[in-house]
Amino acid sequence: MPETPSPRARAREQTMRDIVRIGRVHLATDGAAALSLRAVARDLGVVSSAVYRYVASRDELLTLLVVDGYDELGDAVDAAVERVDRDSHAERMRAIGRAVRAWALAEPATYALLFGSPVPGYEAPAEQTTGPGTRVVGRLVEVWEDAWVAGAGSLPDAPVAPRRLARDLARIRKQMGITAPDALVARGMLAWAALFGCVSFEVFGQYGASTFTDPKDIFELHLDALVEAVGLG
Repeated sequence: MPETPSPRARAREQTMRDIVRIGRVHLATDGAAALSLRAVARDLGVVSSAVYRYVASRDELLTLLVVDGYDELGDAVDAAVERVDRDSHAERMRAIGRAVRAWALAEPATYALLFGSPVPGYEAPAEQTTGPGTRVVGRLVEVWEDAWVAGAGSLPDAPVAPRRLARDLARIRKQMGITAPDALVARGMLAWAALFGCVSFEVFGQYGASTFTDPKDIFELHLDALVEAVGLG
């Protein structure tokens, strides 16, 4: 049986959750660059020195918020995909896209921290953020690999050029343990980048306020195009 956490450990976990929750509030109201541990301590109801027992710096707080945001987005995508039949590859991909968009519109400040302009002076530590940060693309790759193995896609197994790109794609395929060919991996990267590009345009207001009656309409059209781009149309 797993060991039951001590009261002190439970209290620490709760305080960390409160710090992240309050940090996300300040992220939405003040922006990432203005994030302040003193302000978080004030809202937590403790002196600023007490917060440093839990979070050593603003950068560490930003990392906590980055990981929390990636995990929340990953959980939303996982939940959406699990509601779709595993053999419905195109619908699984659409479910991922819709889940990303819905979460981003609900959490624009955290989305901006993850996918917007870099925070001056902050560099996310790869050892803490790479795993959570690749959950969504991992789900996309899972869909494309399943479709390839099932023979459900229509994308030809064509070689890619130049040779250095082929070597890069071969390395990526090996790292991710997939059998889909280079052409599909390359198209998949297009779909991945374009999905977040479409979402970012909407979240950051790049279309303009009066361009579309409902931006969901153009998103759905673009999502269909991305499904087709990886041979699942």
